[in-house]
Amino acid sequence: MLHGNPTWSFYYRNLVRALSGHYRCIVPDHIGCGLSDKPGDDRYDYRLKSRIEDIGTLVDSLNLSRPLTLVVHDWGGMIGFAWAVKNPDRVAQTVIMNTAAFPLPADKKMPAALSLVRNTGLGAFLVRRFNAFSGIAARVAFKKPVSAEIRRGYTLPYDTPDNRIATLRFVQDIPLSPSDPGYDILLNTAEQLHLLANKPCLIAWGEKDFVFDAPFLNTWEKYYPHAEIHRFPDCGHYILEDGGETLLGKIRNFMGIREDSDNGHTSGKHLERG
Repeated sequence: MLHGNPTWSFYYRNLVRALSGHYRCIVPDHIGCGLSDKPGDDRYDYRLKSRIEDIGTLVDSLNLSRPLTLVVHDWGGMIGFAWAVKNPDRVAQTVIMNTAAFPLPADKKMPAALSLVRNTGLGAFLVRRFNAFSGIAARVAFKKPVSAEIRRGYTLPYDTPDNRIATLRFVQDIPLSPSDPGYDILLNTAEQLHLLANKPCLIAWGEKDFVFDAPFLNTWEKYYPHAEIHRFPDCGHYILEDGGETLLGKIRNFMGIREDSDNGHTSGKHLERG
């Protein structure tokens, strides 16, 4: 399960609870995020290439005996699919939530708030000094009520300017044009997404996401026309929060976990999948 920005493995906590009785759940925090180390630029290159290498190193170190289920959200989609298209035989199926692994759709413009953070010193100052990116996301990325405790959970790791480095670098690293680092990786990934088209795929989409909106979902449908698609008209970017038990049930069903209506127990495939 690969998270995005500015979240961390906390985002997947309810999905882990829903699956862990049947699956081995592997939920890393990207470098600079969550409970992972948060090195300065002198010790880590906060670029897409590094993120993909990190995942490759992690998967190799785990010595998994079976192909894995790739679950992605936000930046996790770009990172995860860039790795997956190079390793299609190591992927059994995919779960895609409000993310992209292809260039900005032609009918989509970069949101002004992201442009401010990506392109200006003011935006960088607001993110590092006042935790603007994580803090604002913890307000607007939900479209249904959540407790103050959960909101605090999302911002918890980003409590000092130094600890907010990844939340800024992720935005600054968004590849939009050929001159941007990582744009070649983006194009190559998009060109190879067809290598996973024969894998089972579930797409769950919060339709009130102001960044990953309808043009992104439409693009995924073109790449994976046979995917199982679930639209959530009342959910936002943090779809695992807004979608709640309904979404968790869809994912459990997709992954072969069935509720035994006679005794309330569950049955399914006890497979080692990350």
